Amino acid sequence: MGKENEPNPLEVKKKAFAIVIDDFGNNMRGTKEMLQLPLTLTVAVMPSMETTERDAKLAHQLGHEVIVHLPMEPNRGKRSWLGPNAITTDLSDEEIRQRVETAIKSVPYAVGMNHHMGSKASADERVMRIVLRVCREKGLYYLDSRTTPKSVVPKLAAELGVPFLENEMFFDDIYTTQHITKQANLFVKRLKQDKEIIAIGHVGITGKQMVSVLKEFIPVYKDEAQSVPLSELIPEYEMVNERFE
Repeated sequence: MGKENEPNPLEVKKKAFAIVIDDFGNNMRGTKEMLQLPLTLTVAVMPSMETTERDAKLAHQLGHEVIVHLPMEPNRGKRSWLGPNAITTDLSDEEIRQRVETAIKSVPYAVGMNHHMGSKASADERVMRIVLRVCREKGLYYLDSRTTPKSVVPKLAAELGVPFLENEMFFDDIYTTQHITKQANLFVKRLKQDKEIIAIGHVGITGKQMVSVLKEFIPVYKDEAQSVPLSELIPEYEMVNERFE
């Protein structure tokens, strides 16, 4: 076979997956154990909390990617669950911008952002336009956690030129080991079918269970695909990471 018929190595894309773990930053259960897993994680750290700086620095030191886990208003749930300086739909444009900027400053090494809760805020065009503009200004990408089917993130991110990705599944949306294991098996099936997949888990209530299940499944996942930081799944990866070269 002539060389002209051989595949270009640059065009051969290996299968890859990104696992995002939310809710770091508040001394949550499973934090240390999660960060020590033999897996490249994307670590979503809540801003302005007790262990925000410590968790972000340790995650970076251990080779994980860090993003801001920005608390946003849900359709249901207590505001107290959001933590300090949450983004709510009753805030002025100026206050939203200020809170987003403060959140980014409080999380060392952050190269991206996703939202904590946020089913109401992420469906609000006024709110998300401001959030995404700040992300663009600071060179951050945005992961739409997909906590609502009414999210306006894809539309606005494309309009504003913000690199963005979308969560495809949650490991622990139901707080039982049985469910997490079921989702972990589903993740294997998705890896066999798709070239790329993104999934979200948590430290905290399900932290120890998530660690236990991931320990069991990591060899299986690595057999199917490469574990990568979330930013490697967006075309603008090189641009985002220029900040740390």
